[in-house]
Amino acid sequence: MKKNELLEGPILSSLLKLAVPIMIANLLQAAYQLVDAFWVGRLGGDAVAAVSISTPVIFLTIALGTGLAIAGSILIAQYFGAGNQKMVNHVAAQTLSMVIIVSVFLSIIGYILSPYFLYLLKVEPAVYVDALGFMRVAFVGLVFSFGFMIFQSIMRGVGRVTLPVYIVLGTVILNFALDPLFIYGWNFIPALGVKGAALATLFTQLLAIIIGFAILFRGKHGIHLRISDFKPDYKHIKRAFEIGFPSSIEQSMRALGMMAITFLIVRFGTLTVASYGAGSNLIQLILIPALGLSMAIATLVGQNIGAGNVTRAAEISKLGAYLGFGLLTGLGIIAFIFAPYLIAFFVPNDQAVIEGGTELLRITCLSWGFLGLQLCLTGVFRAVGNTKLPMILTLVSQWVIQFPLAYILSHNTSLGKIGIWWAFPIASVVTALITVAIYAKGDWKKERLTGKTNKLIDKVESEIVKEGFDISK
Repeated sequence: MKKNELLEGPILSSLLKLAVPIMIANLLQAAYQLVDAFWVGRLGGDAVAAVSISTPVIFLTIALGTGLAIAGSILIAQYFGAGNQKMVNHVAAQTLSMVIIVSVFLSIIGYILSPYFLYLLKVEPAVYVDALGFMRVAFVGLVFSFGFMIFQSIMRGVGRVTLPVYIVLGTVILNFALDPLFIYGWNFIPALGVKGAALATLFTQLLAIIIGFAILFRGKHGIHLRISDFKPDYKHIKRAFEIGFPSSIEQSMRALGMMAITFLIVRFGTLTVASYGAGSNLIQLILIPALGLSMAIATLVGQNIGAGNVTRAAEISKLGAYLGFGLLTGLGIIAFIFAPYLIAFFVPNDQAVIEGGTELLRITCLSWGFLGLQLCLTGVFRAVGNTKLPMILTLVSQWVIQFPLAYILSHNTSLGKIGIWWAFPIASVVTALITVAIYAKGDWKKERLTGKTNKLIDKVESEIVKEGFDISK
C-alpha cells in the first residue's frame, strides 16, 4: 500500500481500506475465544464458568504489555507518514523485543500465582480444577499471544493490514480442528476438557508468531528487521514507556474492572457466572467492528499527523466516530431482537443460562453505539500521542461510574444481579458523552499544532543518534 493512498484522496475509502481488514483480523482473532466457547459450552455450565472466571485474569496480564504495543504503533505510524523508513524499522524491532521480555516475565508470574487468583475470586470447587488448568496453559502461551499482537500492531502502523488476516484465518481453522481433539480426546490423545481448549490455542498462536517473524525479517511488507535492530536502545525504551505506560494503566484498569465485576457476579452463583460468560462472549464479538474502526482511525490519523495533514486528520476522526456510533447501534438492535438465539449458540443445552444471558444482552445492547463512539474518539487521542486522556476516561468509566454503580444496585436495591447488568449501559453512555465533549473542545489539535508530538519524536531520534545507534543500514 503506497503512502499517498492513505494521505490523499477520499477519506472514507482510505478509512475502509484499513478498517475492513482490521475488523476481519480482529473478528478472526476473537474466533479463538468463540471456538473455545463453542466446544467448551458442550461440556456444560461449570465448564463455561471456568473459562469465564479465567478470562479477566488473562486479560489483565495482556493489558500490562499492551501499552508498549500502542506506543510502538503510534511512533511507527507517524514515522511512516513522515517517510522515515529507518526509524520505522528501528522502532518496530525495539517494540517487539520489549514486549517479548515483558510477556516472559508476566507468563512466569501468572503461572505461579494462578491458584491464588482463583482463591481470591472464591471459585466454587466444581469449577476450580478446570479454571486452574485453563489459566495456567493460557499463561504459558502468553509469549506467543503478545508476539503476534505486536506483529499486527507493526503491520497496522505501516498500513499493511491485509496480511495478518490470512495468518489468523489459517490458525483459527486449525484451532477449530484441534479443539475437539484436545477437549474430548481421540485415539492416543487424552481428553483434557477445558484445559484442552487453551492448549489448542497455544499451538496455533505459536505457529502464527513464527510466520509473523519470518515476514518481518524478509522485508517485503514495509518493515525489514535485522538482528542489529534488536540491540537495546535505552533512550527509545524510556520514551516508549512515557507514551505507553498510560495505555498500560488504561488497559490494566479495564481488566481490573472486569475482575471486580466478576467478584460481584460470583456472589450470585455459578448460573449467573455462566450467563455472564455466554453474554460477554457475544458482547466481545460485537465490539470488534468498533475496535477495528478505532485502530484504523489511530493509524490513519497518526500517518496524516506525521505528514502534517492536521485538517485531514480531523475529518477522518469525525467520519470514524459517526461510523462507529451508527454501526454498533444497528448491531445492538439486531442483538436485542435475536438475543435468545445468539446465546443458545454458545450454551445450547442449558435453558437457565440461555435465559440469564438473554437478560444481560438485552439490557446492554442498545447502548453499544455509545461505546463505539467512545472507542473511535479515543483512537484519535492516541494517534497524536495523548495516551493519558484515554487512561483517565477508562478510570472514570470503570471505577467512578461502573463498579460503584454495579455494587450499589446489586447490594442495596431489589435489582440484585440485574443491577450489575444495568451498570454497563449507564457507564457507556456517560463516558461517551464526556469523550465527545473533550473531543469537541479541540485541544488534541492544539497540542499537535504547538509541536508537542514532533518534539517528542525528534527527541527520540536525536538521542538514538547520539547514543551511537546506526539507523542508516
